[in-house]
Amino acid sequence: MNRGRRELLGPGRLVLQVQDRPDPPLRFETAGDGRILLRQEERPVLLGRTAGDGCCRELYLHGLDGYRSPLPPLRSTFMRSSVNWVHQYARWLEEADGTPFQDGRWELAHRPVFQPGVWTEDFPRDWPAARLDLYCGGGWHGVLPLRRLSPPDAARVKAYRKHAREGTLAPVLLWWVTFLDGWVILDGHDRAVAALAEGRTPEGVELSRVPDEEDWRRVADEVTEGHEHRMAQLAGHPDEPGVDRRRATLERAYAETLATLPYGVGPTPFLPLSGGPATWEDLAARAMFQCPRD
Repeated sequence: MNRGRRELLGPGRLVLQVQDRPDPPLRFETAGDGRILLRQEERPVLLGRTAGDGCCRELYLHGLDGYRSPLPPLRSTFMRSSVNWVHQYARWLEEADGTPFQDGRWELAHRPVFQPGVWTEDFPRDWPAARLDLYCGGGWHGVLPLRRLSPPDAARVKAYRKHAREGTLAPVLLWWVTFLDGWVILDGHDRAVAALAEGRTPEGVELSRVPDEEDWRRVADEVTEGHEHRMAQLAGHPDEPGVDRRRATLERAYAETLATLPYGVGPTPFLPLSGGPATWEDLAARAMFQCPRD
C-alpha cells in the first residue's frame, strides 16, 4: 500500500489519507432482514442477526475461527521502548493486509479512558456465541473480540500481565463500528485479558473513519450559509436587549462546529453479501452443525 498523507493532530492522534484500497479487506456485509457477516479477505469471521420488535433489538453473533491480526507480534523489548503507539500502529496498518482500510480519511487516536461497563458487562467473554442488546436508536457501546479469549493463566497472557504491572503494556487496537456504537478488537486480545486480570482497564488506540474532505467541506458550506443568515437577522435588530451576547454565542458555536467537522465519525459501510440470504443461511447452518448448542 502506498503511504498516504498524514494530518498530525498531536502526539496521540493523527489522520491518514488512505489510497489505492477501493475495497476494504476487513468488511461488514449484509444479506437483508438483519443478517450480517464480517469477512476478512475471503474468510467469514463473524455471523450476526438481529431479532426482536421495535427500536430496541438483540444482535445474536457467532464467531468463526480464522481471524488474523493485521499487526506483527509485539516483543517485550519493543514494548519497553519509547515508541509512539499511534504512529507505529498507523505505519503497520498501512503495510498490512486484512484491515478495514478503504480509500478515504482514517483517524487513529490514543484512548486511555473508557466509560464504566465497556470492559466488564459489555465485553463478551463467551465463544463462539454472544448476544448484544442494541438500545433504541441503535448501539451497544462495548468491546467485541474477534477470536476466543485466552485464559488469564495462559503463558502469553502471563507475560503480558507483567507488562501491565510495569505500565509497559502496548494498547489494544480497536476499530470503532458505528452500528454497534462500540468497538471490535483488531489486535491485542491477550493484552486486554492481561490488563483486566491485573485489575486495570486496557488502554486502546482507536481506529475510526472520518469524513473525506469534499464531504466535510460541503457540510461546512451549509453551516456557513445558515450562520450568515442568522447573523444577518441579528444585524437587522441592533437595539434589541442581549443582541451582543447572542452574536458572541453564535460566533463561538459556529467556530466550534467548523473545527469538529473534519473529524466527525463516519458510518461503517455495509456491502451486499454475494449470494444473498442463501449464502448467509448456508454459513449459519454449517456453524450450528459444528456448535449445535449455540
